[in-house]
Amino acid sequence: MNNLLKNSVRFILFLLIQIIILNEIPPIHQFITPYLYFIFILWLPFGTSRIATTLLGFVIGYTLDMFTNTPGLHAAAASLIGYLRPTILNILLAQQVSEELSKEPSIGSMGWGPFMIYIFAMTFIHHFYLVLLEWLQFGDFGYFIGKVFFTSGMSMLLILLAELLLNRRKLKR
Repeated sequence: MNNLLKNSVRFILFLLIQIIILNEIPPIHQFITPYLYFIFILWLPFGTSRIATTLLGFVIGYTLDMFTNTPGLHAAAASLIGYLRPTILNILLAQQVSEELSKEPSIGSMGWGPFMIYIFAMTFIHHFYLVLLEWLQFGDFGYFIGKVFFTSGMSMLLILLAELLLNRRKLKR
């Protein structure tokens, strides 16, 4: 399956999972809100440019904002991780791996350690910024810290589950 078709299917699939399933789950706790839609940005091929990842982040975030009635919150957070993604990948990976433009970040292509650092950093940045924008409306610092950590933990669990269930392991280097 070519990259455009595969990523188009992922875009629609992760948005539908977020809108139809995850947004309809009753709150697990006041701090835990499961987010999975931004995995689309995390799984883009290494060769995707900063402009493209930022634009795709905005599009997926804005689409979710339209369905959840949260004006710009998800668009801002997804655009931010789209912008920072190439920098974080360059820090974590050797030049040879990131030069293989058709490969995607996964446990198989990056190894467990760098992949876990990658998803933790991207998830934490996404949730920190998203909850920060939300927190500016409410102002409770304990709520802010708790929600960032617990929501990040839940999202990382969902990302790892998706990674293992969809069997994206590829031959490592």
